[in-house]
Amino acid sequence: MNARFRLGPHVEEARARRQPIVALETVVVAFGLPRPANLQVALEMEGAVRAEGAVPATIGLLDGQVVIGLTRAELERFAGEERVVKASRRDLAIVLARQRIGATTVAATVWAAARAGIPVVATGGIGGVHRGAPFDVSNDLPTLAAEPVLVVCSGAKAILDLRATREWLETYGIPVLGWGTETLPAFYSASSGLPVDARVDSAEEIARIARIHWALGGKGILVTVPPPAAVAVPLDRLEGVIQEALEEAERHGIQGWEVTPFLLARVAERTGGESIQVNRALLVENARIGARIARALEALSRGQ
Repeated sequence: MNARFRLGPHVEEARARRQPIVALETVVVAFGLPRPANLQVALEMEGAVRAEGAVPATIGLLDGQVVIGLTRAELERFAGEERVVKASRRDLAIVLARQRIGATTVAATVWAAARAGIPVVATGGIGGVHRGAPFDVSNDLPTLAAEPVLVVCSGAKAILDLRATREWLETYGIPVLGWGTETLPAFYSASSGLPVDARVDSAEEIARIARIHWALGGKGILVTVPPPAAVAVPLDRLEGVIQEALEEAERHGIQGWEVTPFLLARVAERTGGESIQVNRALLVENARIGARIARALEALSRGQ
């Protein structure tokens, strides 16, 4: 790692002790949830990782550096300051050169985790192929195809073209594993109706698959976790809301990276905040499962 990277003190200690580490993104902190829930959930995710015997490494861009493992004070800046910018892969050099505060997307987080030797990232939902725009593909997908990192999520965001996203993952050789499920979750919903490549029922099984996949030269792996049953929303209940939001975005000429946050905000408004509660619950659950997988991978590397 070069001078553009800085490890948080707890991550440095974890690396020295060969403790399992889970990388977490910051876009969800800066843009994904309203205040003060954004900071609360970020801390809950870190707490869930620690409770499972791993070390959280929340990633962000600060003072011209990629920080792997933000401190509490640094995390509060991402949650509270207005001048935070969204940073995907293409934005990294610009944000670093201008010394802006950059909240990392899944793509940027996966990229940074790979360079820090962290094999597990936990998040809410990944980006994918946009509805009605098959050439509008989130950089999350090509980054997954290029980096040997396992991402724990609840599938792609339901506002996307889930079938096209699933096909993209297949085309680029990214295994899609279902945590206790045979169908791909749809972020707020337990099932999209689309199949996963394999159902998995333990962190140890996932670790074995991941080790072999990487030994064979494979790159990204997706572990998809249904949202907790107590808060999951049936997909058919959301479809009408999503379609209305898409039509509104088109009327207002909203394009590019602005589409996703606009649609998520509209879905939250029109479900009375129900979607936000699902998002909070699945983020914490995915962090917990990511920690179990990181622990199982570390045990395999030690021959335990």
